[in-house]
Amino acid sequence: MFRLREATDAGLRKKPRRGLRRAGFVLLAIVGLLLASTLLNLFLESRERATVQPYGERVAVAGGSLNVVRNGEQGQAIVLLSGLGTPAPGLDFQPLVRELNGFDVMVVEGIGYGYSDMEAGPRSNGNISNELHEALARLRVPQPYVLAGHSIAGFYLLDYANRYRSEVAAVIGIDASIPKPGEGPVEEPPQGINWARILSTTGLVRAVAAVAPAVVDPDSSAFTDDELKRMRMMGSWNYGNPAVADETARIANNAAALRGVTYPDDLPVLAFIADEKTDHTAEKVSAAENLLRNVARHQVLPLEGGHYLHWAQAPRMAEAIRTFLGPAG
Repeated sequence: MFRLREATDAGLRKKPRRGLRRAGFVLLAIVGLLLASTLLNLFLESRERATVQPYGERVAVAGGSLNVVRNGEQGQAIVLLSGLGTPAPGLDFQPLVRELNGFDVMVVEGIGYGYSDMEAGPRSNGNISNELHEALARLRVPQPYVLAGHSIAGFYLLDYANRYRSEVAAVIGIDASIPKPGEGPVEEPPQGINWARILSTTGLVRAVAAVAPAVVDPDSSAFTDDELKRMRMMGSWNYGNPAVADETARIANNAAALRGVTYPDDLPVLAFIADEKTDHTAEKVSAAENLLRNVARHQVLPLEGGHYLHWAQAPRMAEAIRTFLGPAG
């Protein structure tokens, strides 16, 4: 009986050890797979960057270098700014750029976007506006130009139009973000782990794009196969980069800095609103009308579609832009 009890006790002691050993093997296997995936991702990205010809023109500014994609046509200059985290704005806006023939259209990829630098100083309204202003000055873009932006770029449109009013002919918002009213100070965003960048570095973003491209591809038939391929590739390169991570963390700070700020009374503003057939559409229209109540010439135009209106509604948007800008446009 004593020996049986002793053997039972020894068996019970061995089971936890075996469990820990197995867990250790599993952990080592996971670490090994992540390391292999990371090395493969770095190799593939290095090869892609070496073999794929960049688009656009890089322009040096105080904060780094911005990439600018221009359609090369004459006419009224229209400057396009992308929404938060768009990996390749120069490609993302192509359906709308193609419809705006006859305009001098340029997509300015901010720091953290496309082929621009991926790291710079704080992504505050002021820094982003000043970098854009310096880039347009270096390119000698004819003034006054039309400033257009999607989503979070609504913050920068509002900031820029007040900093450089004499240089802006009109503003066009594409389902643009509007700073919400609030009270009290907003603290500086804390530093934390950039989990999005880890997902990109380890190759997970690349794997998702390869296995299920529909998850990352634009919901539109207006893109070429080459554009879609490059957008997937650049999504893997740029996802979660330091500049966009900082910009994301500063949304509340940038919104607070614009409390009570409106567009100049005499600046024409066209605001496209994505009508996704929900109650939220009425809220967005109301917010836009409230922001523009002091603007003498403005139009709030809901269009059926998702947040990225320029993917599927480019022809309708181009028509409305031509009408709004008038003969001078």
